[in-house]
Amino acid sequence: MSESTQTPVAWSRPGGAWGSGTVTAPGVPPLVPPPPAAPPESPGGDGPRRRRRQILIFGGIAGGILAIGLTVILIVALTSGGDPFGGRPAAVTDLRPPLAQMCPAPTVPPSAAPVVPPSAVPPATGERTTDKESGISYKRYPSPWLTWDTTWRAGTLEVPYRVGQHFVTEQYSGGSYHASILSAAVPAADNDAVTLDLECVGRQVAADVRAEYYPQPNTMEPLRDEMTRLGGRPAWVSEFRLHFQAAGLTATDERSAVAVIDVGKPTAAVLYVSIPGTHKQFDYVIDDVLKSVRPL
Repeated sequence: MSESTQTPVAWSRPGGAWGSGTVTAPGVPPLVPPPPAAPPESPGGDGPRRRRRQILIFGGIAGGILAIGLTVILIVALTSGGDPFGGRPAAVTDLRPPLAQMCPAPTVPPSAAPVVPPSAVPPATGERTTDKESGISYKRYPSPWLTWDTTWRAGTLEVPYRVGQHFVTEQYSGGSYHASILSAAVPAADNDAVTLDLECVGRQVAADVRAEYYPQPNTMEPLRDEMTRLGGRPAWVSEFRLHFQAAGLTATDERSAVAVIDVGKPTAAVLYVSIPGTHKQFDYVIDDVLKSVRPL
């Protein structure tokens, strides 16, 4: 058996006299003093508890600011008609007129021919057709020509012909077939710009005439395609003869001309002349009426 641990201790006798001796405490471990207690947190210290409180306070303030910011952003987005949760913004729609989209104004104005003063242009004589909207006037012809009294929005470009003359050359299963001298104003520039790419606009209108005004398919015999001046104003003139076939239609060809005239406005003046092959005696009208054009 192991020996007992003997620890000297102080003791007292009855009556209060002090003495010393040995007390044997078998099997009892020696006393270990407890660790010293942590000093109490001072009221103004930076202890862990105070730091936790500060973190909670700062986190609450930051969360409140974030919530207010998100609320303001949502209100602005919703009241302005936007979609705060949408994907990419929709592409901006091009609202320019078709001809302005196809024929943007040249960045450098084309070198124009010398300006023709009004005094150098022979004055108009005789009966006239006046188109105030397009900004031109031209020669008026007697019977069988009649006054055009309707609006014909022709082709993909929907050129609005409202002024001019015509007469019916024949009736067929598709309706009435006409000889015509018609004018219109067509938007051809951006906003208030007045510089036009006349060649491009002229070619586009002439192509629309061929594709949309006549039976398909057809073949074209070019007669004239050039920049010129009509009444002293810059113009692009396309003249051609089309050949075609249509059920019930006697005419199998037609001589036509399209003149696009710069009248100093965002709109160009268009003069369209057509003479069916059944009435070739009126072919002279095409060149005659083009020469008679005058700006208003």
